[in-house]
Amino acid sequence: MKDKPERRDVSCPTRSGSATARAPGVCGELVQGMMDGGYFLVTCPIDFYCRVTVTICGDQPGITAPAECPKTREAVAATLSHLGQSRLGAAVTVSNPIPRSKGMGSSSADVSAAIAATASALGERLPPETIARIAVSVEPSDGVMIPGIALFDHRKGSLAEELGPPPPMEIVALDFGGEVDTVEFNRQDHSHQWESVATETNLALELVRRGIREGSPALVGEGASISAEAGQAVLEKPQLARAQEFARDVGAVGVCAAHSGTVLGVLIDARERRGKSTFRQAREAFPEAETVQHFRMMGGGVQLVH
Repeated sequence: MKDKPERRDVSCPTRSGSATARAPGVCGELVQGMMDGGYFLVTCPIDFYCRVTVTICGDQPGITAPAECPKTREAVAATLSHLGQSRLGAAVTVSNPIPRSKGMGSSSADVSAAIAATASALGERLPPETIARIAVSVEPSDGVMIPGIALFDHRKGSLAEELGPPPPMEIVALDFGGEVDTVEFNRQDHSHQWESVATETNLALELVRRGIREGSPALVGEGASISAEAGQAVLEKPQLARAQEFARDVGAVGVCAAHSGTVLGVLIDARERRGKSTFRQAREAFPEAETVQHFRMMGGGVQLVH
């Protein structure tokens, strides 16, 4: 069962514009690694959304936002600065059921939705590449603002390529507990570990590219599985082997992993209509899991909510 949204409301005495945007979370990444000396990931967006409302306060400088969302506040400030409106204030409301520190893109969804909502409240519409640049200036990002499945430089935002819409796929997400501070993790130099598995991650990227181009869940699952295994060199997932065995037993197409988080995903061809049954089987097979959740793979991108 998906977590219930946590709602945080703040007020703005004098409103001069307001907008709401939503952005999806992720189930880790389909691929992660290094390319031409830089870091990259391939997004894995799911139907699990964060919603942010930004209200512009024309005569009240400063930004009010939930205390637990400092990056969201920074994103609003960075967007106001980008648009030449730093003198304006804003009030921010966040509704985000996505667990934090699990590799499910909670902060990236917050930040991306906040940037889009701030711009819209000012009557502006920012392209995904601009949202990405602002987001990465705040913190490393999962690339959820890029439509479809995307190849993205999550540290610098210098690479943002739309690979295409996802094939029809579902995901059973498994989390066995623990947390990873993604910001701190991405401050560390993991280049040596990623370079040691470059052959594997390059193959994984090639398979996922083909899978998206051909609409093949099997190829996407094969590539994601290779990347998940390669990622053990960077951040070990003790339950990966069990998840892989379970995926084979239930006829799934593969597994994906949060390469800088805790979550694992069992990837299913949605055309086979095994999602709900696989979810039930996973709950029985992994009684010790902190959470077992069922999602659809979606295209990324920030959506304005009217």
